[in-house]
Amino acid sequence: MTISEFILAFIWVLIQPFRWRPVSRSVIPENMPKDISLPAVDVFVCTADPQKEPTVEVMNTILSAMALDYPAEKLAVYLSDDGGSAVTLYAIKEACCFAKMWLPFCNKYGIKSRCPEAYFSKLAADEWLHRSVEFVAEEKEVKANYEEFKRNVQKFGEQQENSRVVHDRHPHVEIIHNNWNNEDQAHEMPLLVYVSRERRPSHHPRFKAGALNTLLRVSGIISNSPYILVLDCDMYCNDPTSARQAMCFHLDPQLSKNLAFVQFPQIFYNASKNDVYDAQVRAAYQTKWQGMDGLQGPIFSGTGFYLKRKAMYGNPDQDDNCLLKPYKKFGMSGEFVESLKVLNEQDGTQKKLLDGFLQEAKLLASCAYETKTSWGKEIGFSYDCLIESTFTGYLLHCRGWISVYLYPKRPCFLGCCPTDMKDAMVQYTKWMSELFSIAISRFNPLLYGVARMSILQSLCYGSFTLAPILSFPLFLYGTVPQLCLLKGISLFPKVSDPWFAVFAAIFVSSLCQHWFEVLSCDGTFTTWCNEQRSWLIKSVSGSLFGVVGAILQRLGLKTKFSLSNKAMDKEKLEKYEKGKFNFQGAAMFMVPVSILVILNTFCFLGGFWKVIIMKNILDMFGQLSLSAYVLVLSCPVLEGMLTRISKKMV
Repeated sequence: MTISEFILAFIWVLIQPFRWRPVSRSVIPENMPKDISLPAVDVFVCTADPQKEPTVEVMNTILSAMALDYPAEKLAVYLSDDGGSAVTLYAIKEACCFAKMWLPFCNKYGIKSRCPEAYFSKLAADEWLHRSVEFVAEEKEVKANYEEFKRNVQKFGEQQENSRVVHDRHPHVEIIHNNWNNEDQAHEMPLLVYVSRERRPSHHPRFKAGALNTLLRVSGIISNSPYILVLDCDMYCNDPTSARQAMCFHLDPQLSKNLAFVQFPQIFYNASKNDVYDAQVRAAYQTKWQGMDGLQGPIFSGTGFYLKRKAMYGNPDQDDNCLLKPYKKFGMSGEFVESLKVLNEQDGTQKKLLDGFLQEAKLLASCAYETKTSWGKEIGFSYDCLIESTFTGYLLHCRGWISVYLYPKRPCFLGCCPTDMKDAMVQYTKWMSELFSIAISRFNPLLYGVARMSILQSLCYGSFTLAPILSFPLFLYGTVPQLCLLKGISLFPKVSDPWFAVFAAIFVSSLCQHWFEVLSCDGTFTTWCNEQRSWLIKSVSGSLFGVVGAILQRLGLKTKFSLSNKAMDKEKLEKYEKGKFNFQGAAMFMVPVSILVILNTFCFLGGFWKVIIMKNILDMFGQLSLSAYVLVLSCPVLEGMLTRISKKMV
């Protein structure tokens, strides 16, 4: 128990910098310079499996990015298809055809929800403002075309038996729409590019980091925009002005030199009112990120950030450093090295004939291109961690870059969150495993980071990487006091002891602080309870498996990379919307929590009976309260266990 207290106190110290200097920002994009003065932006969208990431949903993200309120001639959208699926290639061509009607419609009527699926659903209720006869007629026509687009994609997907991931294929780069050579559509449609990098069983794909680095190279010789927006395939643009909002910071002379990226929060359109799995991660996006913004800036969140391309190539104070021995660092592509010079000297895009660059683009998307280069090490997204964005953001801060956080009233990006315990735990366990891998590597923020960034910033990163060790003190607190209660051994001070007031004050103040944070974010009592429950379940189970996975990986044993399932299941969705926990398929993750629930149930009942007999409730009140608290938080787990037992008996 003493060891547990030391661990909890250590973690408490690490999280204090989040509350040291919180910053809340706002912007006025109307004060931005005219369109002709705005820098160009490339949008990167990555997808990997059409089975787990529905193709129509991916295309909605692409369409929303193409419809950003930004000069079309300064906007380029790239889709990385790591599955090499014929369905995805067909769908993006169909999406491009539909965009020729969708984009003018959005621009003409000033539509805000520019994701078609969201616009034609209840998610865009605020859009029903235009009721003219002309608008209704156009809207009806656009909706009919959108439904036809979806039917075509779904029909093609059903016809393609080989639409799954292809792990052995040549690189494929295709210009779906060229806005530079088509004068008629030059000011309406942005550049649209499909990229499927080469995949060979003999070469490690490096997952999303490898896909993003491929897009960095391919886009470098095509559009070479100085700024990049990175989006998950299920995170569509909900506010078309997000690029202009980000440029308020990137073009600020007081920030621009050292500013690497502008991070927006991840907000989910399908999160239920009760949010039983704490999918919104309120503690991070409404507390911790703002706290880091007052230091050196928030971390990369994996999606919804506007990144300065130069930040991927070097330090803020060494603009020409990336050009030293460029072929050794960046590979043997003369066109790509030339793009570095253009970016460095003119800070603008290079507009050339695209057709002559396709062969070079395929070379840049090949497996062997990165051999004996610095990709994934000194430049680009890092390969040292599967949560590539978070770790890359950490390295950027270590190199002297800063970041800012913007949480606008209208969410700029909306995504899809897990709707059952299995998907939530798979995602959380992967995060914890990779974060703890950083903690036990040479990149430990308390050793490597503290010498390269502010102490407070390194403590914030330390709290993320060492958070998984919370599983040990929490598991001990959920077992040792309860066993001692059953045996009649007192661990905590008596109620009459002055030290009991200290213990009670610390515990109650912690709950009150959480309650205050939830209320300040428009949360409810149910939200508070669910966050407490989710924190307990994830910390005990997900963090424990994360630590074990990180240690096994450190010992050289392979760990399986699981892609989050974005496909919606109606039955799971109904349970989630009703606020009911769904443990189907998550039996392995629930083992540690189930042990706690069973142990606490027997110890509480046996201990309570023993307390009544021995009449020492004042001595054992602390342990009784702790056991009751764990049981209250574990009610959904206990209910799930009883339901499963009753089904087996039937």
